[in-house]
Amino acid sequence: MENVMRVIGLAGWSGAGKTTLLSRLVPHLIGEGARVSVIKHAHHEFDLDKPGKDSWVHRQAGATQVMISSTKRWALLNELRGDPEPSLFELLAKMASVDYVIIEGFKAQGHRKIEIYRAENAKPLMFPNDPNIIAVAADTRVESGLPMFDLDDIPAIADFVKAHAENRNELFARVTG
Repeated sequence: MENVMRVIGLAGWSGAGKTTLLSRLVPHLIGEGARVSVIKHAHHEFDLDKPGKDSWVHRQAGATQVMISSTKRWALLNELRGDPEPSLFELLAKMASVDYVIIEGFKAQGHRKIEIYRAENAKPLMFPNDPNIIAVAADTRVESGLPMFDLDDIPAIADFVKAHAENRNELFARVTG
């Protein structure tokens, strides 16, 4: 049977705890035998490369793509060189097949999401304005009518992810179709 990649997002304001939750959720899912990848959206220029290294020099020279490979990992760096940022769906199409892709950020996109909320942030809740938020994980009780999880209840959040992550192909069809 072909592996079906399933997708779910974690959405929330900066400081809500998305990365902290991911750092606990990913190993939990892997411990249950799942293969998991992550797409992280950055809102600013970022760099994975070090100035002066060969790959950095190649990008500075104008290369559109630079692939770095070793016995431990490989990475493909793409310079947009003025082209538009790829959509979430274009990025998902480039991902190697795994059981789950968890998306951090891309909160305005149409994929299913769990809202991550921390009371001390004093930011508005997102779920009232986003029909794609299907649950809330928070450090306080939130009246939402949606499934509610404590931020520290990793087993329950993992079970929810397994039950509600959306088939990538169905997501593509729903959003683009």
